[in-house]
Amino acid sequence: MGKSVNKTGATVDEAIEAALSELGCTKEQVTIEVVEEGTEGGFLGLGRKDAEVKVTVNSDEAAASAEAADDTYYGDDESFEGDAVSEAEDAAANFVAEVLSGIGIHGNMDSYREDDTIYISVTGSDCGAAIGRHGETLEAISYMTNLIANKHSEQRVHVYLDVGGYRKHREQVIKGLADKAVSRVRRSGRKVVMEAMSPAERRIVHSYLQDVNGVTTHSEGVEPNRCVVVTPEEKK
Repeated sequence: MGKSVNKTGATVDEAIEAALSELGCTKEQVTIEVVEEGTEGGFLGLGRKDAEVKVTVNSDEAAASAEAADDTYYGDDESFEGDAVSEAEDAAANFVAEVLSGIGIHGNMDSYREDDTIYISVTGSDCGAAIGRHGETLEAISYMTNLIANKHSEQRVHVYLDVGGYRKHREQVIKGLADKAVSRVRRSGRKVVMEAMSPAERRIVHSYLQDVNGVTTHSEGVEPNRCVVVTPEEKK
């Protein structure tokens, strides 16, 4: 018998495909042992367990082919990064599911990724406990979810977590406040201090206004009362 690898996946078939891809073999060239069938889990995926398989190359000839494929696989950064982000997405989604289930949130969770960003959205009728006052609880969960995701990824990933549509709505509110601040600056020619915001919300303002002509932004104050200041841009 030749080289063996253990792989996990949402299903047995996914785990097998991952193993075959790494070994560079077909099913006819390997022996497949199912280590764990995997389970779907309950509400929000809580308790979900990945399937695991052990795949062993049958012959020396196939083993040599697998070793050659090994060199190609590990030299392929894009393939490696894709797998890393997928693992990070699973870890992040599972963590969010556990946290929300623990505080009694009932709803539906969807997750997907685009490049190095993992989007997790939770919808339901009783999500307030996961949002908190001014979104403080949501920010705390988001922070921990980002830590969990990056522990499972070789590349830097960012998790965008929204619960009950709060973050999307809040972003629109913040952009509206930023627009009003810009209008006041242009009318008065003086700086405008916006309301205190979290670091994530301040980043929204800085990013939203960075290409707006005639104004610049910076932050002042000490947490939790740190604010964005919109200032008239000095004329050259």
